[in-house]
Amino acid sequence: MSADGIDGDTNPNVDTDIDVSTENTMRERAGESRLKIWLLLAANRWHVTGVLALCVFVLFVALVTVLPPPVVPQLRSGDTIETMFSTMIGGIITGVTLVVTIGQLVLSQENGPLGDQRERMENAMDFRDYTEELVGAPSPADPSAFLQSLVALAQQRVEAVRDGLSDVENDQLQWEIQEFTESLVGNAELVQEQLDGAKFGSFDVLFAALNFNYGWKIFQVERIASDHAADLGEPEQQLLTELKTALSMFGPAREHVKTLYFEWELVTLSQLILYAAIPALVVAGVMLTVVEAATLPGSTLGVAHITVLVGIAFTITLTPYLLFTAYVLRIVTIAKRTLAIEPLILRDSQR
Repeated sequence: MSADGIDGDTNPNVDTDIDVSTENTMRERAGESRLKIWLLLAANRWHVTGVLALCVFVLFVALVTVLPPPVVPQLRSGDTIETMFSTMIGGIITGVTLVVTIGQLVLSQENGPLGDQRERMENAMDFRDYTEELVGAPSPADPSAFLQSLVALAQQRVEAVRDGLSDVENDQLQWEIQEFTESLVGNAELVQEQLDGAKFGSFDVLFAALNFNYGWKIFQVERIASDHAADLGEPEQQLLTELKTALSMFGPAREHVKTLYFEWELVTLSQLILYAAIPALVVAGVMLTVVEAATLPGSTLGVAHITVLVGIAFTITLTPYLLFTAYVLRIVTIAKRTLAIEPLILRDSQR
């Protein structure tokens, strides 16, 4: 039952075909599987790297074992191992240099003369001061609490819209306001719960922020104000404008947190790849200089021991690239889902 006892399923004056509400999470809105969201976004990047490494090892051993018989003798050949791991050494050095260079190029945007730094500081403080005026309290220093305050503000203002428009005698408008309020409040409560206690540096802060689809909500505020302009006076329009302002503030705040997170992740990625490159180079060097065809003779359950050894070494030397893959998968997925800061729906989920 909606506002004023209006039931949208039975009242002929209400058009329930209008999409007003949305699901509370990004996964539900996009219709993606839990496994895909876990792999691309939610999972710890070390866990994803481990899964990728296990897949590489298993596939390598399985393919070498089941392929035609000439493959194993080739693998036992010292020339094959030497060629394989000498190539890996060159690839590791080149790849590590490239990744670290990319990270430094991204971070170079943070460097600049004093005037640029002062301008950045002034812009940031202006945004915080304006947020303080809207919220009525000092802007939190913690990123999760800062985003949480903006989501709470949007929730307060949509409830004010619902109460302020409750006397308007328009069944369609009352149904849309009720649906929109319930959707926004449910979404806001979920996001605030996810943001509560989330620490920057982990993905939890940004993941929660991605669940709040402020762009769609801004569009709905604009649509309601336009479609029902004849029924709304200046006070009601002002309430909708204030709600739109609160939602609009969340956009740049989320983008700022996203930018900081990207920089944080790229620095972390550069560090991890440098750490992983050292054992990878050592293993490749050992395989290149020590391992020969007769190093591990025999087989177990039809799998040659030399195949397992080479598979383990190959997987270890691939670790820097697997780390790069795990981190970049998350970064490009986030970037693709947040291309538009304004109310533009780029995916088919809510066209």
